[in-house]
Amino acid sequence: MEIIFHTRNAVLAEDFRSIASDKLKTLQRFSVVIDGIKVEIIHEPNPRFGKTSHSVTLSTHGSGPFLRAEGQAFNDLAAFDLAVKSLELQLRKAHERIKEIGHESLREAKG
Repeated sequence: MEIIFHTRNAVLAEDFRSIASDKLKTLQRFSVVIDGIKVEIIHEPNPRFGKTSHSVTLSTHGSGPFLRAEGQAFNDLAAFDLAVKSLELQLRKAHERIKEIGHESLREAKG
């Protein structure tokens, strides 16, 4: 899986890329095909956006379904965790749809 990081008005911490890569690679446990993920990090310079000044957007591309998840929080890792949680829910739903189709055909063949 290819992971592309794109930042706007942001300077990433040194360990953010390695932490993010490790968490995104765990999403391969679902049987949904993902060729690559684009991670977009945006920092809002306006101080009025205090609690949601950091925004992370994850979008998948490849032969599988197009999925997009966003997270906004007070720092990069918290926003990234929210986005990963949302993306994981979408992947789980897609995985369940694939799994249900296969089980129905097995039950009909036996019975």
